Amino acid sequence: MGSMSIAQTAVAPSPTPAIPKDSDPAKIQDAAQQFEALLIGQILETVSQSGGWLGSGEDSASSCANDFAQEQLAAMMAKQGGFGLSKLIAQGLERGK
Repeated sequence: MGSMSIAQTAVAPSPTPAIPKDSDPAKIQDAAQQFEALLIGQILETVSQSGGWLGSGEDSASSCANDFAQEQLAAMMAKQGGFGLSKLIAQGLERGK
């Protein structure tokens, strides 16, 4: 232990996770689309909380239906290109190989 302080041990750089060289481009694209769908879902959730865009969501059934609709809309938006983030993410991951 000696002369090493707590601050020095806390700041030690962590290794960057390596992307396997044999990553399938289709899997990378799928993961990027799923990530973009999550981001879109978060945006839709924020919109829903601020004004209730698919009904009032007053009971648990309508709240559940709204959540499902938001997930499906986000997934379809990402699959159709969304905001273009999945393409950028996939390109970045491909370069990182």
